[in-house]
Parts: sequence; C-alpha cells; structure tokens
Amino acid sequence: MTRIKGGILHNKRRHGILKHTKGYRWGRKSKIKVAKVAKMKAGQHAFRDRRNKKRNMRGLWNIRINAGARALGFSYSKLIDKLKKANVAIDRKVLAELAAEHPAIFAKVVEMVK
Repeated sequence: MTRIKGGILHNKRRHGILKHTKGYRWGRKSKIKVAKVAKMKAGQHAFRDRRNKKRNMRGLWNIRINAGARALGFSYSKLIDKLKKANVAIDRKVLAELAAEHPAIFAKVVEMVK
C-alpha cells in the first residue's frame, strides 16, 4: 500500500487559523501556536461581550428614559412605577427611543399615566 501524506489538510487547517487572525499584532498573525491561542481568546471575548452589549444597552435605555422623564417632572423610577400600575405595555427600548427621537409622543405617554 502506498503512503498517504496529510500535508494538504495540515496546510489547509493552518491557513484557516491564520485567515482568522489576519490583522492581529506581532506573532499572533503569523505563528500558528500563538495564532491558535489568540483565535480562541478572541472567541471567548466575543461570546462574553455579546452578553455585555445587552447589559450596556439596557443601561443606556434607562439613562435616556430618565433624561426624558426629568424634563417632564418625573424621575425614572416613578415613571416606570406609574407605567406598570397603568398596565402600559411599552418596554424600555421603545420608551428610550421615544424619549430620544420623538419627545412629543413620549410626553403624551407620560401625560397618559399622570
């Protein structure tokens, strides 16, 4: 039986890893061992930060709602409390967009729960 070498697959695998680490600094873009670790760490950071992005966005929404509410004489917590008691089913994302981009409509929502 003839000997089969796996050089093509080996090079293909290495090429795929180096393709992902293109643009990294120093040896992390060219040295295969360092590039493997860099690619793995980048994946971990991406996974973690997809969750952190949701956390950051919710904080931003709260800040925008609070700014809009204070301009109309409410605090954030009192506005959210009154919205819940009035059974207004608008989530924070939509409220923040209304407060930032459509203040007239946001004012109507606040007037509705006064």
